[in-house]
Amino acid sequence: MGKGRRAVQTDSMSDLASELARVGVARFTAPEYAPGNVVHVVLFRFRPEVDQRAKDEVEHRFRRLQSEPDAERGAYILSIEAGTQASGEGAGGGFELGFVVRFASEGDRNYYVGAPVQTDPALFDPAHAAFKEFVGPLIANVLVYDIVD
Repeated sequence: MGKGRRAVQTDSMSDLASELARVGVARFTAPEYAPGNVVHVVLFRFRPEVDQRAKDEVEHRFRRLQSEPDAERGAYILSIEAGTQASGEGAGGGFELGFVVRFASEGDRNYYVGAPVQTDPALFDPAHAAFKEFVGPLIANVLVYDIVD
């Protein structure tokens, strides 16, 4: 791990659940918890019946998560990049739309993610929770991969 940070294996949700139980939800979601470069990659594969207009709305709403600061936390998402699959390698797995979200700490990422990692509504972003409810019926599969440095 870079920058002398703690080495927590987060290979599965159970590892995050163990960390949450160890430190408590307030600390786990605090902005100063485990500072560093946190890159949250999200890929969507849409259901076949989802049209381009709906896909465009998904991208618009996802990007809005950064541009409309959270009422409790303020502007805690450093950046969001988005785009459609454009690789010619043939290894896209059918995923159509991807996002790269950057945070300044694991605490900010934990606050953003909310459920299923932690379920205290006072300690997760309600706008992201609403986005997940909106997008859920539109996607056939989602891949989430976090890089913590």
